[in-house]
Amino acid sequence: MNVFRQFYFKKYLRTLFPNSKHQIPNSNSTPRSTSIGIWCLEFGIFSIMSDNQKKYTTIHYHSYLELDKILDAQRLRSAELDENPAHEEMLFIIVHQVYELWFKQLMHELESVIAMFAEERVDERNLGTAIGRLNRVSEILQLLIQQIRIMETMTPLDFLDFRNYLFPASGFQSFQFRMIEVMLGLRTEKRLTYHGQHYASVFPEEQQEKLQKFEDGDTLFEVIESWLERTPFLDFGEFNFLEHYKKAVERMVDKEKAAILNSSYLSDKEKAMRVKMMGSTDTYFESVLDPQVHARMQAEGALRMSHKATVAALLINLYRDEPILHNPFNLLVSLVEIDELMTTWRYRHAQMVLRMLGRKIGTGGSSGHSYLHSTAVKHHIFTDLHNISTLLIPRSELPELPTELKRELGFYFSMK
Repeated sequence: MNVFRQFYFKKYLRTLFPNSKHQIPNSNSTPRSTSIGIWCLEFGIFSIMSDNQKKYTTIHYHSYLELDKILDAQRLRSAELDENPAHEEMLFIIVHQVYELWFKQLMHELESVIAMFAEERVDERNLGTAIGRLNRVSEILQLLIQQIRIMETMTPLDFLDFRNYLFPASGFQSFQFRMIEVMLGLRTEKRLTYHGQHYASVFPEEQQEKLQKFEDGDTLFEVIESWLERTPFLDFGEFNFLEHYKKAVERMVDKEKAAILNSSYLSDKEKAMRVKMMGSTDTYFESVLDPQVHARMQAEGALRMSHKATVAALLINLYRDEPILHNPFNLLVSLVEIDELMTTWRYRHAQMVLRMLGRKIGTGGSSGHSYLHSTAVKHHIFTDLHNISTLLIPRSELPELPTELKRELGFYFSMK
């Protein structure tokens, strides 16, 4: 470093650290560039920088990602306990570690969306952000499903090379996955039991308390249900949506019955069977048409979402083409997709276990494939939103909205 540069570098350091009591070296025996560099390191530039100054410092890719910690976290049990390490155990560990990293991101996204909808008044500008984050959740779940294909490149015989070293570890012990289920809204009473015990019994007390805290607080299901109940779309003034909807359903049912009864290729027996299967306003439609029937079905466990929220979800789906309902509709679609992908992941996981283990019990003591397959069937969360499809009617049968209401649901611009 020449004298000119030394002078200005020294002046620059004093500008950065005007309150530093340390003297910048001025040694004749040591090159100025070396002594100044040592001074910077010895007294720790980062330790005396202000937060604003640290914001603009450089950082290395390796240290930013803390790769030493991550890449040193693959400890093969087969290498520790056997003279012949199992080659496939590395894949097994990395796949599950990647799962846990993605689980952390899923929790991060879900927590932010829950916070948005937990407010008494949801900022409509946040709807687009929430939809984007829920779509990200879906993309991550898609990735987790695809990752099973990587695991399946390991053969059942390969797995047996190290499986006996895994007892009694089990995927059932994934705290983050249980947190995701709870945050989405899976209730304890809707879960399959694990050896007849509470699902959280495998976790330390601190983690059990955290799971319970989330169960007792706001879950995604609950905040969305409350938001639907508060939506202004239900205030129709003199327009009775359910009354008009019931008439539209009756017209639709009558048309479908007539089409069946007038069919020339169905026998009388087949006609009677199809008419019975088709239902009427006195069957599955009555859950939305009659609040008392809905309350009874809720008490029986057939329905979970409140009647008011269900009506709001139905209206959003029916009139989704109205501009102001675009975002609410896309939000509901994203929730249905997440629920569907969670079920798909459970099913694929169960099939992978069947492929790897057949009918063997899991390392954690569960029934293996049988247990996992049962969770895919039972552990649904947004079933009520799926059921909205049952209540839909053709666009041609939609009740015509009053002009004033239609204006409120649309975007109008005046031109000079």
